Amino acid sequence: CCSVGGIPVTELLPKDRIDAIVERTRKAGGELVALYKTGSAYYAPAATSIVMAESYLKDKKRVLPCAAYLEGEYGIHGYYFGVPVVIGSGGVERVLEVTLSGEEHALVLKSLESVKKTVLETKL
Repeated sequence: CCSVGGIPVTELLPKDRIDAIVERTRKAGGELVALYKTGSAYYAPAATSIVMAESYLKDKKRVLPCAAYLEGEYGIHGYYFGVPVVIGSGGVERVLEVTLSGEEHALVLKSLESVKKTVLETKL
C-alpha cells in the first residue's frame, strides 16, 4: 500500500477517490498525447532516459520505475517487467519489492499474461 508520511493512503483518502486517481493515471498518456500532439511520444521516454543515465553515470542510486529482468521478484521469473528499482553505477542494482494487496498482485499477474502473449506473438 502507498503511504504518505508513513500513513497508508487508504487511511487518508476514500476508496472512490483512490480509484479515480488510479483511473486518471492509467489514462494520463492519452491526455499528454492530446495536449502535445506531434512529438508527445518522445518527451517522457527521453526525459526518463536522461534521469536513468545520470543515476548510472553519477552512481546516484535513485529509485526509478524501470523494465527490469525479474528472477523471482513479485513471483515473476524470466521476464522484463516494469518495477521500482535502484539504479547506480552497476545499472539496476536492486529491484524493490513493494508489498501488494491480493488485488494488486492479481493485477500484476494479469499484466504479466499480456507480456507473455506479446512475447509469444513477436517470437522474442
